[in-house]
Amino acid sequence: MKLFRYLAKEVLVSTAAVTLILLLVILSGRIVNYLGRVAEGKMSFDFLFIILGLHVPSFIQVILPLAFFLSLLLAYGRLYIENEMSILFASGVSKVKLGVYTLGIALFVTAISATINFWVSPTFEYKAQEMTRSQSQLTAFDFLQPGKFEGSGQKATYIENFTADEGWMENLFISDTTIKSNQRIPTQTLARYGELVRFAEHDGLQYLVLKDGVRYEGTPGTGNYSLTTFDTYAIRIEDRPMQDITAEEAQPTLSLLQSSDPKLIAELQWRISLVIIVPILAIIGLSLSQVNPRQGRFFKMLPAIILLITYLGLLIWGRTALEKQIIPAQLGLWWVHAIFLLIGTYTFLLFNQAFSRKSAKLPKNKESRHA
Repeated sequence: MKLFRYLAKEVLVSTAAVTLILLLVILSGRIVNYLGRVAEGKMSFDFLFIILGLHVPSFIQVILPLAFFLSLLLAYGRLYIENEMSILFASGVSKVKLGVYTLGIALFVTAISATINFWVSPTFEYKAQEMTRSQSQLTAFDFLQPGKFEGSGQKATYIENFTADEGWMENLFISDTTIKSNQRIPTQTLARYGELVRFAEHDGLQYLVLKDGVRYEGTPGTGNYSLTTFDTYAIRIEDRPMQDITAEEAQPTLSLLQSSDPKLIAELQWRISLVIIVPILAIIGLSLSQVNPRQGRFFKMLPAIILLITYLGLLIWGRTALEKQIIPAQLGLWWVHAIFLLIGTYTFLLFNQAFSRKSAKLPKNKESRHA
């Protein structure tokens, strides 16, 4: 039992470290993308970190099997390089027993992966979709920053400041276009104050209420201009209907089990695959981690990573083919796991020599020569 705890500690600590590193790499890429959307006025800055946090379980569900496989190679490879494995084998620990211990560690990681894939990730993705949907209801005026133009071309908005007490927009400039007689005519509106008013009882009806301003309408270079001064002027903001949440990754696992939609079937098999892949990779990783101290702990890292990329590549292709009904749902992604289970079994027999070889036949004794 002490040996199992020692091996589990070596592998799981490495798995946590590799998972964290890969997660930070993915999050850094997403942050850059989201910051671009914040700069374009399509997302509020506070929403950025909330949406990133809600997407973390979805990132981990893919990262965890990869991190476990790489950690197994690194941890066991170190034990071979430092001759700890040789001492274990000399002490009577068989390679089959080592395999049982490794599968025990893999089952623990599998349980974590199953919890994330079947419950945590869909729940968080649903909340992320809800927040994204509510964010899409915000208008350009919700993202305005004082002293900065928002928009481009003929559609631009500027506010000088927000009032200290009411929080009204102060000194607004709005450039837009309107269609009259099938022609698009530029408009410019200046106002002393402005406020965004929402009517929740009328399905989220929104108006921009401007006070003490002037509105210009006309095409530059022509004399056909209209000028309107106003005390109060309301502009209706275009309604955006709420969309249903239909993303496959946000659907509960129980709903996927009851669905006959090819996309939902593919999503279900993808979630199951990210759980099944863990013990299969454990068998392969156990075999490929065995190295000679002279070879170095990274000697078999390249073929192992190639196998891993091939495994994931086939799963991704199979998922796409399943969505497009190129392959039947009964075949699904199971054939990919069957292939790599056979590879894992072969590598275990080849590298770990779990079964004793047949003893070579000895040649018959030759008749002794006469002295």
